[in-house]
Order: sequence, then C-alpha cells, then structure tokens
Amino acid sequence: MKIYLLKRLVGMIAVMFMVATITFVIIRMIPGDPAGLMLGPDATAADVAALRAKMGLDESIWSQYLGFLGDILKGDLGNSIFLGGLPVLRILADRAEPTIALTIVSIVIACLVGIPSGILSAYKRGKITDQATISVAMLLASAPSFWMSLVFIQFFAVRLGWFPASGYGDPGAGFFDRMYHLILPGIVLGLVNSALITRFTRTTMLDILEDDYIRTARAKGLGEWPVIMRHAFKNALIPILTVVGLTLALLLGGAVVTETVFNIPGIGNLVVSSVLRRDYPVIGGSLLVIAGAYVLVNLAVDILYLLVDPRVKY
Repeated sequence: MKIYLLKRLVGMIAVMFMVATITFVIIRMIPGDPAGLMLGPDATAADVAALRAKMGLDESIWSQYLGFLGDILKGDLGNSIFLGGLPVLRILADRAEPTIALTIVSIVIACLVGIPSGILSAYKRGKITDQATISVAMLLASAPSFWMSLVFIQFFAVRLGWFPASGYGDPGAGFFDRMYHLILPGIVLGLVNSALITRFTRTTMLDILEDDYIRTARAKGLGEWPVIMRHAFKNALIPILTVVGLTLALLLGGAVVTETVFNIPGIGNLVVSSVLRRDYPVIGGSLLVIAGAYVLVNLAVDILYLLVDPRVKY
C-alpha cells in the first residue's frame, strides 16, 4: 500500500507539472493584452508599457515560465489583475463554498436518481420500465444544461415561485437560506449527471446478473431483493464508484454554465469572468486548483475500492 501511494504521489506531481505547463501556454495564447484592458482605450503606449513591465509581461517567455513554476512551488498563485490585486488563493477560497455546496447537492441527487434507476432498468431488462428509463436517461444526457436551467427557472421559480431564480443568498444569509438557493441548480446538475450513472449502473448490473453465482443464489431459494442488493449490486460497486468519482471531480471543476445561468458566485463563474477580462493569474490558479481537486478525487476513489472490496490489492 505504501509503495502504491508513493507511486501515485509521483504520478500526481507529474500530472500537476503537465497541467501547469499547459495552463501557462494556454493563457499566453489568449488574444488581448491585460495591461491594455486594465488601462482602457485612452491609455498611452508608455502607460501600457510601464504596466506590462510591472506585471512581468515584458520578459521573455522562458523567464515568465520559470517564474510561474517557481511561484507555484512556493504556494503563490499570484494576484488578480482586476479584483483589486487580491491573492488568487484568497479569491478561490472565497468562491469555493458555493461550488463545493452545489457539488454535494448535485452528486447526492445524481446518485439518488441514477443508481436506483440503473438497478431497476437492469432488473427489468427488455421490459417497458427498462425502455422508459433508458429513454429518459438519453434525453437528460442530450439536453443542454443551460436550456434545462432556463426551463426550471421559468417553471419552478417564476411561475410557481417555489425557489429563488438566481443568487446564493444575501451576504449575511444563513446555511439553510444558501442551501435553499442551491436546490434548483442542484436538481438541474443532478438530473443531467444522473444519466451517465444510470446507464453505467445498468450496464454493470446486466453483466453481473449473468454470472454463475447469481444463478446459484437464486437456485438456493434466495429472494430477488437479497440477490440484487447483497450479491449483484455489492459486486458492481467498484465500477459505479469510478463513474461517481469522475462525476464528482467534474462538478468540483465548476459547473460553468449552471453557475452562470443561476448567477452563483462559484469557481465556474469566476473562471468565465476571468477569461473575459484576461485575468491571467486567476485563470492559471483556477485551472491548477481544479486539476488538483480532480487528481485528489481520483486517488480517494481508488482508496475506497479497498473498503468496498477487500479482494482489491495495491
């Protein structure tokens, strides 16, 4: 186990190095000069040049790259260009709460919808229940999230008035008020992501239900519920955990479209505004933090395999 974790740690460092390099290249390829954007169209060439020198943009690309890597190793992701010069880590920390809360709500809804639907669909293979479940899952997977968000806002927020149409509550709002604002976007994200979990659960359960030990359990007189849950579903948990972990990592990366439509001040919304304003430090810092969360979630899922199935050895 220790050797496995050491290898994963080395792999994580290599992945983060690649992500940092790709991030540096991508943000430098974005058209537009952040110094010119900050000063506005009335700025003189001398003013723009002075600001570029202050930001280090007049140095060679290699000097900027080495400085970028050095700052990351020191835990310094830089300061925002447009958000008052605040440290990027502080900005991300302030924006992390809405994204994490939305992620938890969404993944819970996705699992509560996707896993039972996949089990039922596999058990009712070829019947109308199976066909209806797969059709709904395909519809949810095909529907654009921004369209579903607008439909849900129009129906549940505007027409029925059950939920707020946007926002994350007032600055002094309590926990339950903030969660109340996340129910509607959480349902949208949960339903969209439940489609993949449903199809994956169904496929995995179908494979296991054809195994010999399932037929043996039925031949011994066990009821359908113990056979499905204790034998089939328990052995299907590892691949299901994999897809749930990938879904969780994607959600932690920031539901850009949903956060934008519902005006939730999360990391996804921050990334969109930073790209539009050419805020290089925030863009690079956001991508690095998202990649780090993705890698950590994958590692956590791998470790959970040991708890789900003791036969797994690293």
